[in-house]
Amino acid sequence: MVDDLLPRELLFGNPDRASVRVSPDGAWLSYLAPEEGVLNVWVTPVSDLSAARAITHDRGRGILAYLWAESSQRLLTLQDQDGDENWRLIAVDPADGATVDLTPLRGVAAQLIGVSPRHPHHVVVGLNDRDARLHDPYLIDVRTGERTCLLENPGLVDFRIDAELRPRFATLPGPDGSSQIHRLEGERWVPFLEVEPADALTTMPVQATLDGAAWYWLDCRGRDTAALIREGSDGERRIVAEDPRADITDWVAHPQTGEIQVVWSTFDVRTALVIDPAIQPHLDVLQRARSGSVDILSRSRDDALWVVAWLREDGPIQYATYTPDSGRIQDLFLSRTALQGLPLARRRPVVIEARDGRSLVSYLSLPRWCDSGGRPGAALPMVLLVHGGPWARDAPGYDPYHQLLTNRGYAVLSVNFRGSLGFGKEFLNAGNLQWAAQMHDDLLDAVQWAVGEGIALRDRVAIMGGSYGGYATLVGLTFTPEVFACGVDIVGPSNLLTLLESIPPYWAPLKAQFTTRVGDDGTEEGRALLWERSPLSRVEAIERPLLIAQGANDPRVKQAESDQIVEAMRQRGIPVTYALFPDEGHGFARPENNIAFMAVVESFLAEHLGGRAQPEGGVLAASSIQLS
Repeated sequence: MVDDLLPRELLFGNPDRASVRVSPDGAWLSYLAPEEGVLNVWVTPVSDLSAARAITHDRGRGILAYLWAESSQRLLTLQDQDGDENWRLIAVDPADGATVDLTPLRGVAAQLIGVSPRHPHHVVVGLNDRDARLHDPYLIDVRTGERTCLLENPGLVDFRIDAELRPRFATLPGPDGSSQIHRLEGERWVPFLEVEPADALTTMPVQATLDGAAWYWLDCRGRDTAALIREGSDGERRIVAEDPRADITDWVAHPQTGEIQVVWSTFDVRTALVIDPAIQPHLDVLQRARSGSVDILSRSRDDALWVVAWLREDGPIQYATYTPDSGRIQDLFLSRTALQGLPLARRRPVVIEARDGRSLVSYLSLPRWCDSGGRPGAALPMVLLVHGGPWARDAPGYDPYHQLLTNRGYAVLSVNFRGSLGFGKEFLNAGNLQWAAQMHDDLLDAVQWAVGEGIALRDRVAIMGGSYGGYATLVGLTFTPEVFACGVDIVGPSNLLTLLESIPPYWAPLKAQFTTRVGDDGTEEGRALLWERSPLSRVEAIERPLLIAQGANDPRVKQAESDQIVEAMRQRGIPVTYALFPDEGHGFARPENNIAFMAVVESFLAEHLGGRAQPEGGVLAASSIQLS
């Protein structure tokens, strides 16, 4: 029996709760929740959850990220203006909601570097006020906003601080995509570690222990996957966690020592690797208590109270507190209460073999009513959903796009193509200079697999994605115009030359990474390659329907990237639907805009693939969308 239509508002509207934390002193719980339809920070005493109240009152795109200052007397929020990514750090008093703008600088993108319990009233923040290309580390008093420049940045990125809030390591990007990790000795930065281009994205210092006796590193030198390394003050380095199939990506440290106790890696499913045996019994208690993957979100400084979550692919997140001494679990709330008990799809891991034998870890969802152990009874129209980055990955877990699209009658396939991060450096570096080439071949191989397995109808496959996934969509419709029935490009670049010419100034030190991995716009040969790999160079090949969406304030993929391909198509009489959001950036944060855009998407897909669609119902008028 076919499921009822899931309202897109349940999937793409605001969550009920998100980003749940306990304050360092264990007295407060905090979380993001809507106030007048906009995500804001709420706090409540741990002893009285009914006393919750909003302490921020944003009426724009909402608060997307926050953390506690170590004093527990302030929360710190990061906010930009309509998606421009010029982040401001604002301190909020949880007692009365009083605020102090810690970075009141126009056109500056604040970068949070770190906090420490040794200095609970201070934070280290990078500010590019002196030079738009470089972030100088500042020590800022979160009570007053007083800031002191710790040093002038000589050209480094990725500062790491110790427990005394002193910069200790930073990275000097090399012109060939390599990196040189420097250590601060006295007043001088001294080269400490040479990292070859192949290792540069997955070799770095992570954090220091609170007593300064050791540093933890991610390191893939001399190996394929990034392992966690502990380096003592005597220089001895030892591997404390590794996975031969996947990089170490997440970890939890003891709040009183800074020693990492457990890490996670993900090949196809998320796997915990325990370093400190003392944490194992607690993980066992939590895993037995609920279905889903356990995540430790926050711990009080005395380690007496944890905030934990269970993540499911086919349901909302369950948040709870956990008391280690007693093993007591107290449920708090769900991320999206209205999803509980609804018919949601599985998101199954599948490993697809590429034409050269590489393993492409992918995730497949099917409409619930025709899912028989991961295969439909008959082939379906399919959406190939391509992740952004591209130096990122698709991971297991709940995905609102998978849920909406399967509910509308489509198979959905997300593929980790070569160049994706998390599967070791050989897989990552196999994507170098392969935009619109072997990276695209992997997507084509995944489509062929789905057709061969009886999952997808060959002539009814759409391609859709954001950022790099938007670029992949444009590549699909220009380089292989007969493979896909239609495409949905969200903030994707159309011209790799103009993309590289318009990157934010503070990305300038990292330009060599783009040169190594995408193409060199500083040479005639490199520019020729970049143009040849640009969808704009083949716009006349487009013969299938295309929907393009763009945020006007996007600092990464400028509006011009979408404007120019839309203009080129219209000059040639090729139809295109263009959705512009004047109050968004690199992706859409306002729920009314997400809901409106998904209304356009599902109507577009229904027309060209033949699935179902929820009536528009006036949601476009409630958003800022400009359709042409």
